[in-house]
Amino acid sequence: MPTRVPSSIDGWWCPVDCEHAFLGFSYEVTSCQSLSQLKADFANMRKTFNARYVRLYGACDKSGFYNNIIEAAWQNTLGVHALIWFGFDGGSEWEMRRDDLFDTLHTNPKAPFVTRGVQFGSEPLFDDVLSRQSLTEQVVLAKKNLSDVRIPVTVSELAYGYQERAALDVLGEIDFINAHILPFFSTNATTGGAAWPLVQQDMDWFIQNGKGKKIYFDENGWPSVTSSGVQPNSANAVASVSSEEAYFQMLDSKCEALKKGPCGGVGWFAHIYSDQEEAGYGIYDTQGKLKFPFQPRSSC
Repeated sequence: MPTRVPSSIDGWWCPVDCEHAFLGFSYEVTSCQSLSQLKADFANMRKTFNARYVRLYGACDKSGFYNNIIEAAWQNTLGVHALIWFGFDGGSEWEMRRDDLFDTLHTNPKAPFVTRGVQFGSEPLFDDVLSRQSLTEQVVLAKKNLSDVRIPVTVSELAYGYQERAALDVLGEIDFINAHILPFFSTNATTGGAAWPLVQQDMDWFIQNGKGKKIYFDENGWPSVTSSGVQPNSANAVASVSSEEAYFQMLDSKCEALKKGPCGGVGWFAHIYSDQEEAGYGIYDTQGKLKFPFQPRSSC
């Protein structure tokens, strides 16, 4: 990164049509990681895996936390998909999180140079936390609020969430598509390595309905174990380390197919960075060791 914050964002970001294949990791922040931990994790993402972005998951309501995210990302040349977290229990805390995030995006001079986008999530349509009309209104208001810092706005959501709520109005307002690709939960799921038809089904729906918008698979993975919140809908779905590894190998092998997507191709995140953040989905286990070799292509 430059020693001084540039005076303008013009020409700062690579065009989205240059972005496809592996982009980075989902990263849960519920534990309110220290600045030193953020720097270490972001450095590892960048140096070990050639990550370009980190997509935030969960929420830390500690004052000033997103400033630490910005600093750690700045120091490690990572872009951030920031998140307005609704949670799973209803309530209005998301409004405070929205307002705090927007305040930081306007007041931290580095914010527009690391924040690639702001997401409403996770799965607000599927979880029915807001009506599609209210969510559309929130997207419109957020785009207006962030127009001066030129940060785009999206919703982090399943294809099924849009379909179930008939929410094409939401899809029409977002600037780019952050799609949840979680084929383990399909009634047709078997193994991670065999999941391409399920991935393709959701991807094709977004392509057909997304009016040419850029697509990112932001919450995208296959679990190595089940848990109380991760249970299959198919008796044939296999949760194992080998099945998780095979899922990401399959995605990597489909780089050329993903590159044919709109705006230069589909990019994907691995959900999630560590099992310490969400059991079973991590690339790292709870002891900080890689569960399997992971070196996906960042272009093809």
